[in-house]
Amino acid sequence: MNLSILIPLLNEDESIKELYTWIISVMKSNNYSYEVIFIDDGSSDNSWTIIEELASENPNVKGIRFMKNFGKSQALHAGFAKAQGDVIITMDADLQDSPEEIPGLYEMITAQNYDLVSGWKKKRYDSIVSKNLPSKLFNWAARKTSGVELNDFNCGLKAYKNIVVKNVEVSGEMHRYIPVLAKNAGFGKIGEKVVQHQARKYGETKFGMDRFVNGFLDLITIWFLSRFGKRPMHLFGALGSIMFIIGFFAAGFIGCSKLYHMYNGMRYSLVTNNPWFYISLTTMILGTQLFLAGFLGEIILRTKNNEERYKVSKEIN
Repeated sequence: MNLSILIPLLNEDESIKELYTWIISVMKSNNYSYEVIFIDDGSSDNSWTIIEELASENPNVKGIRFMKNFGKSQALHAGFAKAQGDVIITMDADLQDSPEEIPGLYEMITAQNYDLVSGWKKKRYDSIVSKNLPSKLFNWAARKTSGVELNDFNCGLKAYKNIVVKNVEVSGEMHRYIPVLAKNAGFGKIGEKVVQHQARKYGETKFGMDRFVNGFLDLITIWFLSRFGKRPMHLFGALGSIMFIIGFFAAGFIGCSKLYHMYNGMRYSLVTNNPWFYISLTTMILGTQLFLAGFLGEIILRTKNNEERYKVSKEIN
């Protein structure tokens, strides 16, 4: 099978049929063998009913329905697990991603041997203040932190080799950073393609300004995980040891200073009256706690089981 088209959605009943028709037109004109997988992330409108209708008409249409809203990352995770195509395309259901870009993305994966190709909405039709400027700042920070030179991490239109999606673990709200996760997993050939961005035709965006705040927090998380996710003791153990040693020697210096003053008949005060004693004691305690955090992190990594992060209520085809 040439292509798997993954479409995570939430309350997009107005656009599903139009998007489906557009995708099928592109598939037929290029003679692709394909599957279209809709992942309904707990919609409360008629989205699932429409998906069922499309699946009954076309066996290449498949559906996954979550019991409630678990988030886009979990939806992509479920879609990646089900996808069978040589190339996997992800796109949003709001018609802002154009299916006409699919052949170009497919060509870059198959002919140019990219592991992953991310869309770049160079010209956007979103609000400059609420979306464009924050997005530019976010993408700049993501590039500097991750080392992945992409201009648009947030673009939902991406193409992957099948082997990439089977070896990348998408959890939490990490869908923005799948290119970073792919790089960390050893897939280094990551490309970018300028794609057409379309104005939203139906409904309202599901994302507000809070997604940028959450995005920066996730960026810190993925930076940490990429460097210390498999070896937390290297960070917490090192910091804890340094802090404990500094506190220990500081406390020792305070004690030795008092003994020196006592031995030479000089004025001295109680150790407990010296504020530096409490600072050194606190440093030792914090160092011990950091060391234990690293130790516990290592134990958790070695004993954890993969937990089910979402519940599927129905599947089609």
